[in-house]
Order: sequence, then structure tokens, then C-alpha cells
Amino acid sequence: MNGTTEKKQAKLCYEHLGGKLGELLFQSFITKGWLMKDELGKKDFYITEKGAKGFSELGVDLSQLKA
Repeated sequence: MNGTTEKKQAKLCYEHLGGKLGELLFQSFITKGWLMKDELGKKDFYITEKGAKGFSELGVDLSQLKA
């Protein structure tokens, strides 16, 4: 280790994508209106109708999501 805290481009963390790529995907889903914050100041997000359509077109099975 060289002591730097440089963020990896992409990494798997449990069952999600982390790193810079994960951040960019998350931000693009928000920008596209696929995800919205549940309440201001909270960390929870929900999938919008537009997002459900978009994710389905990408082949994501939303029925497998945990509430």
C-alpha cells in the first residue's frame, strides 16, 4: 500500500457496484429521473415510473428488489 486513498474505478461491494463507476451510474439514474429521494434529508431513494420502465428495458427484474 502506498498510503493513498485514491478511489477505485469500479469494485464489487457485497451485492452492489461501488467505486467511481458506481457513483456515476447512480448519479445518471437520478439525472434521468429514474431515482428520486424519498424525503429531503434522508438517504432513501425510490424508483420512479420512468425508472421502472428504463430498468425493465435494460433487463433488470424489479420484482427481485428488496423493500
